[in-house]
Amino acid sequence: MTSPKPASPDIRALARDLRAGHRAALARAITLVESRRSDHQASARELVQALLPDTGKAVRVGITGSPGVGKSTTIDALGMFLIARGHKVAVLAVDPSSARTGGSILGDKTRMARLAASDDAYIRPSPSSGTLGGVAAKTREAMLLCEAAGFDVVLVETVGIGQSETAVCDMTDFFLALMLPGAGDELQGIKKGLVELADMIAINKADGDNLKRANLAAADYRSALHILAPRSEHWHPPVETYSALTGAGLDKLWQKILEHRTAMNASGEFAARRREQQVKWMWSMLENRIMARLRSDAAIRAKVKKMEAEVAEGRISPAVAAEQIAELLR
Repeated sequence: MTSPKPASPDIRALARDLRAGHRAALARAITLVESRRSDHQASARELVQALLPDTGKAVRVGITGSPGVGKSTTIDALGMFLIARGHKVAVLAVDPSSARTGGSILGDKTRMARLAASDDAYIRPSPSSGTLGGVAAKTREAMLLCEAAGFDVVLVETVGIGQSETAVCDMTDFFLALMLPGAGDELQGIKKGLVELADMIAINKADGDNLKRANLAAADYRSALHILAPRSEHWHPPVETYSALTGAGLDKLWQKILEHRTAMNASGEFAARRREQQVKWMWSMLENRIMARLRSDAAIRAKVKKMEAEVAEGRISPAVAAEQIAELLR
């Protein structure tokens, strides 16, 4: 005799509590979104759909940078700066390696001590779900839930290098790339394509003996940006210096983020980007659902495993195998 399945959460009550700003309700809602149980996933879809009218008003900022650049310290300082000006700040992490490491934010919360202790801030890592696409999907939904709970600034931190930057860029309004002064190769970001995604480059640790090197690094990046085509004809990415340690320059960073939002709204590009992001999200979710079906159906999984062996041994081509797997889903 099998035990009955637990009742699905009361979505209506959960949505009401979340709209009222209850932190426990937000934590439960994000846990529901992250669950792999099919009944929880159905409830999560219902919840996000019910909350859609309460979302979309927050300033969404993606933040990236190489290890050691001071992302956590910057987020802590910027978050407290914004809270002092009446904002509520949510911090989410996108980390494709979180299945192995537990996600960077779990370790970095010790470097966000002030923000973690504030009632006007909420910090949450994203589980990987095995793939970067899984991370991005859950982070997008967590972002909507935070907005519905009244957080008007969402900071999304990317930890990895490469694909994770693109994922975060595709879910935020403004993409901020943090750089270090005197790191040897000042233009390393261009090699990775990172600078081409950025809406602003910010040189951290512009304090004390580092101030001169930070200004030199900023001049190098400004020169480099002149030869790169900007993401938008309505915005040319600025290069600013700041210190997460002292807080100097944080007001300039926030002002540039607001100026970018004003420029994008005036041109109509802000709404266009948001619409494009929604469609990309749909396709990402669809791809995840298809992969989930391939893994969950025992009969399909056995056939796919057999095809994998045939491809590995050179008996059939990857193209033929892909077509045959697609046929299994019909």
